[in-house]
Amino acid sequence: MAALKLVCALVLCMLVVEPIATTAITCGDVTSKVAGCLSYLQNGGNVPKACCDGIRSLNNMAKTTPDRQTVCGCLQTAAKAVKIKGNLAETLPAKCSVKIPYKISTSTNCKNVK
Repeated sequence: MAALKLVCALVLCMLVVEPIATTAITCGDVTSKVAGCLSYLQNGGNVPKACCDGIRSLNNMAKTTPDRQTVCGCLQTAAKAVKIKGNLAETLPAKCSVKIPYKISTSTNCKNVK
């Protein structure tokens, strides 16, 4: 009987913890959402609709401070890995009519993002 109670308790914990664990944003999520922005970030020109859709989607996903800090860090890592024009990255939120509570820049301290 004690073993059955233990198993039930473990299953209950898994049901409570699993949804929380799977909702965290990953750098893979960030990369896939901003992939449509790459040509703009490298060459300028018009911002593709797919880029703005990705920026909006990413902003909607990042509802918590840890999520926003993760997105910030992932964007910085991606910007360093791929040669982009940093000034274009900073203009993306405005060009896509999205309000992001921090500046998209490699100089942003992601730990201070709220």
